[in-house]
Parts: sequence; C-alpha cells; structure tokens
Amino acid sequence: MEMNEIRYDSAVPVDGYGPGFFRVDGALIEGAMIATGERAVGWAGLDDPAPLEALAGEVDVVFLGMGAEIAHAPRALRDRLEEMGLGVEVMSSPAACRSYNVLLAEGRRVALAVLPV
Repeated sequence: MEMNEIRYDSAVPVDGYGPGFFRVDGALIEGAMIATGERAVGWAGLDDPAPLEALAGEVDVVFLGMGAEIAHAPRALRDRLEEMGLGVEVMSSPAACRSYNVLLAEGRRVALAVLPV
C-alpha cells in the first residue's frame, strides 16, 4: 500500500478538536466555528445563520456538525441554505471535521460549520 501525505497548500484544515474547542491551522477556536479553505472564525451557533448565508457562491457544500452526536438541523436553516444554492450535509462534528479535511485536500469548495463536542 502506498501512503501519501495530505497536502493542503494554503487551505485551512482542522488539526483537532476537544471538549469546547477546535484547533484550525494551529490556532485555537473556542466554541462553535465556521471554516472555509481561507479562514476559520468563531460562530454564535445555529441561531446565527448570517455567516452561513454569506457562504453562498463561495462554497458548494457546508458540512454542519451538530456536536458529539448527529442531530437534526433546524428545518428553517436547512431550507434557507438550500434555497441559496448551498448543499448541506448534517452529521456529528467529528465526522464533519474529517469530511471537510478530505474534500479540502481534494481542492473542493467546502465549508465547515460545527458545534463543539
């Protein structure tokens, strides 16, 4: 089996996470966060849809991490994002981080919006 190191070029991967925090490109972000290939910022969570709506046209898919376990996203939020042309994939935050990193390494236009574990 051939092993290849993942290269992100200038993209911003998730390095790790733990109770109440995420580590992105070496920086610690406490609480919920949103990440794209260019940046990672703190986020107020599901009650703050504006930063997610701002991703329309910038990314094709948003991985929405709901915390330690998978849960349903608010229907109104999902519907609004999909109306704006954003694909929304809801999963646990650990799975969302992994999925984001893999597609980011492939050069895809993805974003990550995650609640802490």
